[in-house]
Amino acid sequence: MAHISYPFKKTNKAAFQKPASVLTSDAIYWKKLGLPVLIKEFGAIDYLDFSPVEPYYFAATCSVRVQIYDPVTKVVAKNISKFVEAAYGGCFRADGKLLVAGSEESGVKLFDVQSKSLLRVFTGHTGPVHRTFFTKDQLKVISYSDDKSVSLWDISTEERIANFSEHTDYVRAGAPSPISPDIILSGSYDHLVKLYDCRSNETVLTVNHGSPVESTLFLPSGGLFISAGGTEIKVWDIFNGGKQLANISQHHKTVTSLRLATNNSRLMSASLDRHVKIYDISTFKVVHSIDFPNAILSMAISEHDDILAVGMVDGIISVRKRERPAQNKEERRNLLKFAPDHLKAKAQEVSMSTAKAAKMPEYDVLLRKMEFGRALSVGLRTYTATKYPEKTAALIQELLRRGVFHIAMDSLNEKCIGAMLKYLIKNLGEIRFTRTIIDAANVFIDVFESQLNTFSERNLSLYKLLLKHIEDEIDVCKQVSELEGALNLLMAGAQVSTSSEPLELNDTFTPSVKAQKEIVIDV
Repeated sequence: MAHISYPFKKTNKAAFQKPASVLTSDAIYWKKLGLPVLIKEFGAIDYLDFSPVEPYYFAATCSVRVQIYDPVTKVVAKNISKFVEAAYGGCFRADGKLLVAGSEESGVKLFDVQSKSLLRVFTGHTGPVHRTFFTKDQLKVISYSDDKSVSLWDISTEERIANFSEHTDYVRAGAPSPISPDIILSGSYDHLVKLYDCRSNETVLTVNHGSPVESTLFLPSGGLFISAGGTEIKVWDIFNGGKQLANISQHHKTVTSLRLATNNSRLMSASLDRHVKIYDISTFKVVHSIDFPNAILSMAISEHDDILAVGMVDGIISVRKRERPAQNKEERRNLLKFAPDHLKAKAQEVSMSTAKAAKMPEYDVLLRKMEFGRALSVGLRTYTATKYPEKTAALIQELLRRGVFHIAMDSLNEKCIGAMLKYLIKNLGEIRFTRTIIDAANVFIDVFESQLNTFSERNLSLYKLLLKHIEDEIDVCKQVSELEGALNLLMAGAQVSTSSEPLELNDTFTPSVKAQKEIVIDV
């Protein structure tokens, strides 16, 4: 009878990947923003804005100046410091040639970016001006002031064309319409967002955000706008009388900045909770999140999402630049066509070395030889168990599946028993390994319960520590189950919704990692 040889199936550790390691297309796209380069400024970063034209310089408004940085070299290209007191809201015009900024001095100043010359000073506000923008036609400037007013200025004559004083608190947010130079938006600390028509000097729409408004922006169609304040972001429909379409609540501290990205198909929000969150405009659901070391005050992103700049309260600007894609095989082949012979040979050696099959892990070699005890000892080595715990978990699961884990355990020496106890204690709270760790601990207790008197003093103390950890897990599970039951009752009583209510996108309640377990060890 002919002998049939079957290929050996390697131990599968893919089941023990961290939840965050499951990559979506959005996660892959945004992770290509490379490691951050940190720039230190004096004072909190009030506002960031990218020039719409190459080389896509960005302006950072902080303290008494506006610094214009080269995003490639991360050094200051221009320094606009013609302010006596604090500068606010430095913003580029669509052609990148002019920059407008407000100030603590109540004035609005217009600068030529190339020469840094002060071209215009618009005076008339009686309080600090925190935000300034150019209108759609690029011929006028909008300013938002702490004197509770919104003004429209003509660049050529330096005159105030329109003034709206309907807010009852500081006006620190606003946006120009992307489709009309006569429609402007303002958001105030009085919780209101107002839409104005400068042709008739009238307020055409008012909505209540419910919190002091920190940032607003229009969607490209001009028919929807978004407001941010408190921990909430709200979407409003202008043509439907200011109807609220969505309420996004994914931050747990004040949202400070909103931006559009990825050809206006993604919304970005920055918050004092140190996170930048990215949403799909079509569903308003989070597709990616980026963490930062401190509370975020301002954020800007360049054309084609190439550079992300984030300003923090401690004066740090974090700049992330998108990594360039690697050359494909065809491009490399064309480049090597005219390369010297020694480079061609080196490239051929590299391609041959990468083509070699990956070496089988040592524990898989031992499993293939049915040496289960030695395989487990290899998996429990300090380097593997500490740096790659998923490999050890995969090996334990494979031994459990084969029904030989107790055999492998029984052949362990005193040192490996200690290593096993340390691994169980350390990973008992790791949700990826929960079921495997519980099963392994059950087998460990069955095998060694009658041999505890032979344990060294160190291993005996580790064994007692494992039992204590298990008892703590059981207590936590009981407490969280009680809390979850109480919350479910509260949420069931509060669910009074109708089809006409706006879409709510809130963080769902998730128990702690330790609570998401079922401890079944009988101790």
